[in-house]
Amino acid sequence: MGVSTAYVPNQSQPPLPASRPAAATALFASEPTRLLCAGTYLDSDFRDRVIDELYLNEQAIAAPSVGFDAGRVLAHALRARRLELSWDVGILLLWVVGITLGKNLVLSVLLSGVSLAIASRVRGRSEDPPLYRRFLAGLLRWNGLLTVAFVLFLTVFLALGGGSDSSSSGDDYGSSGSVSWTDALSQSARVLGLGALQAWLALAVLVLIGFCIAAQRAQVTRSLTQELHPTRFPDAAADPAFGAEGTRFRRMLQRIRTEQHQALIMYHEAHPFCGAGSAYDPWVLAVELRPDGMRKQRPLSNRAVLDTVRPLLEQLRESPKAAQHTVRDRLRQLEIDECVFLPVEGLMHREDVTYNAEEFEAFRAQAVEEGAEKRRHFLRVRVGGWEEEVVVSVFVRVHTQGRMLMLEIAPHVLAPVREDFKDADRVAHRYAHNNRLAKAAYAMPRIVRSAGVALGHLFRLGGFGWRLLTAGNSGALPEGPAVSVRELGSAPEGSRFQKMDVDRYLRAIQDRIAQGVRTALAEAGYQTGEFVQKIVNISNGGVNIDSVQDSTFAVGTHATASSGTEPQRGTGSDDRPA
Repeated sequence: MGVSTAYVPNQSQPPLPASRPAAATALFASEPTRLLCAGTYLDSDFRDRVIDELYLNEQAIAAPSVGFDAGRVLAHALRARRLELSWDVGILLLWVVGITLGKNLVLSVLLSGVSLAIASRVRGRSEDPPLYRRFLAGLLRWNGLLTVAFVLFLTVFLALGGGSDSSSSGDDYGSSGSVSWTDALSQSARVLGLGALQAWLALAVLVLIGFCIAAQRAQVTRSLTQELHPTRFPDAAADPAFGAEGTRFRRMLQRIRTEQHQALIMYHEAHPFCGAGSAYDPWVLAVELRPDGMRKQRPLSNRAVLDTVRPLLEQLRESPKAAQHTVRDRLRQLEIDECVFLPVEGLMHREDVTYNAEEFEAFRAQAVEEGAEKRRHFLRVRVGGWEEEVVVSVFVRVHTQGRMLMLEIAPHVLAPVREDFKDADRVAHRYAHNNRLAKAAYAMPRIVRSAGVALGHLFRLGGFGWRLLTAGNSGALPEGPAVSVRELGSAPEGSRFQKMDVDRYLRAIQDRIAQGVRTALAEAGYQTGEFVQKIVNISNGGVNIDSVQDSTFAVGTHATASSGTEPQRGTGSDDRPA
């Protein structure tokens, strides 16, 4: 089956050859890329992490982008923050105008919003916070809600003409000795110096703030239903996210797209497989190379073993010969390439890393036959399932040293994109086609909190700007990637079907790897029995025992054993007569 390289548009240098089928979707238009871009509009925390890792930390090399384009996600993250900033400034200006014109009415609503925001902070994000946190949060929340309800009721009361007849209210109070609720509201308005004009101005400002909140949500909805629509997203040239950024963004975008899909992986010592997902049942196996007297022995190199394994893995792409129709299986798009991991320590500049294909071939030829601790060569096998949302990466390393063969298999699984990001299309469609009452119901509860939310965003932006100016990242020594954008936007685990597919991919790949190593041992004239036995034990989750001669062991949950001249028998539940 023919393969070709998947190219990312606007990339300064072509990526190194990768074993990707020609029919594969371009990564800049993949479904994970689209969903992560949508996530930057829906989750401000995720968006800020993306900007910090890919834009602020200029010294950090981009993590391998498995199944997506990190540069396009960064472009939408910056655009989403720019749009949010413009709305935050407009909302804060309306609050300032409202406090100036509406006096204490708008100020009381603002303070109530602060009380509600503090209540959320006090409670925390834990699903089961301590009792004292829940109690304090409840007090603050009810204080804010009751204050808002009273202020709004008073505002409407004054706007409708209540409290204008102050003299009669005073006479009634003096003669009867009792106060009605209208008299109490009128007296409160007189103490605060409020009248019908201030009430109408306050209502107008609050309504305008609500319109801004609804308009901001409508703009986010348009971004999700238009620029990020599945039919329009593949057209990267028409993406507005690339149109309004500056020189720094273009420089960072060029670096990201140069680094993210390379076979030379510059890694952080604490996170060598950053970007590949979570580790999944790694294998480490060592067997002695015992000559087989029935076969002619010849030297066995690391390259010879890998060259035997690779054709067997490529056979997984083949469809059953008996199939009458096209077989839809992600194994048909199996990717196989070779990569070299190199620590970033020792580099002076991020641009010093060269990704020239010819130089890499020479570099890889040296790395494949060595067992160095820092520079490591791997055969990389990848399967992108569920539209590249579930990615299985298996890193295979073989080393022969001292008449021993060491086999390392490090599977990693990249979980699907977060559920709320995947629901972005459905949520946007529902909001866009909802009635005006529903849109008003969305905006009204958020009016009270809007000032606090906008101030929080501005403070975070101010902190980002301060770090951008003072952190000195542009002149810092290079660092390996510590965080992957794809992993930040991943769900904790996949669905049951997705887990079943992951197990199927891994079992098929691991079986072919084991078969290839066994074949290489046999062709080189070495015994394969020990290797086969250890593979069976590891596959079944057991522990290999090389020899039981002069040894004592017991089987069973409660079994015991001891050494001595007398034969011992386990006493556990599994100790049954033969």
